[in-house]
Amino acid sequence: MAMHGILPLWKETGMTSHDCVFKLRSILNTKKVGHTGTLDPSVEGVLPICIGNATRLAEYITDAGKEYEAIVSIGLSTTTEDADGEVVEEDTTMKRFSRQQILDAFEQLTGTITQTPPMYSAVKVNGRKLYHYARAGEAVERPSREVVIHSLELLDDREVYEGTVVNFPIRIACGKGTYIRTLSVQIGEILGYPAHMEKLIRSKSGTYVKDECFTLDQLRELKEQGELNQAVRPLESALTEFPKVQIPNGMYVGIQNGQVLPMHPFLNESDKIVFVEKDKAVAIYVAHPTKKGLMKPEKIFPKVH
Repeated sequence: MAMHGILPLWKETGMTSHDCVFKLRSILNTKKVGHTGTLDPSVEGVLPICIGNATRLAEYITDAGKEYEAIVSIGLSTTTEDADGEVVEEDTTMKRFSRQQILDAFEQLTGTITQTPPMYSAVKVNGRKLYHYARAGEAVERPSREVVIHSLELLDDREVYEGTVVNFPIRIACGKGTYIRTLSVQIGEILGYPAHMEKLIRSKSGTYVKDECFTLDQLRELKEQGELNQAVRPLESALTEFPKVQIPNGMYVGIQNGQVLPMHPFLNESDKIVFVEKDKAVAIYVAHPTKKGLMKPEKIFPKVH
């Protein structure tokens, strides 16, 4: 029987997101597998994997909020803005700043902020990824963009931070497109020193958290035991933020066929609604872009037999 749903994977260090998808296709015995936003090889964390019909939802999970835990290192900057890069600038002076100074920096960086993506990133300029330019030693203008930082939290209780190199752990809740590497550099700039991101873990992606994730080895074990379906959550788990609407009698076929319908009142509060039958998602509807007072399907899910 075909498998459909979201598999919350714990991506371990040393692998790319594409490596994970390649291995999972073999474990799950299906090609219809997609990840929901890349994690660098040096980063571990929550990586929801979409299987079967749920691949239609990958963009929603990618666009959903994320939470990270990082270690910011003050005193040294690198080409990649993380610990993997070559040293760009090093400040070996004794540094001393207070907890309040860090919290003040956090306050300046909370809300909508502007970031310039690092050269070693997958952002495309003129059709080429920035890291291709960086590896070739070519200079190119990077486009700045706005990102949203919902909250920044300092994860230790020191009142004074001092040393030639100062590291401290933080937790970040943010919107899509945020570079935590760049945020670490920005924290350093406010404190007056070069900085980089020493370590990063993604602790949450959309509604999926670390405690419910499975490693590739755990998934292989479940497969051997014939219990792989235990790891897969229904695709509806990716849609909890949107209002659910039971399909009215006699309208199932029309909705399945993509019928344009009168606007539902819920679309005044939410940008999407989910039509369901027996708690199973049938279609996602949004306001019609050109026809006022009407709505149209954005996604339709085939009936699973």
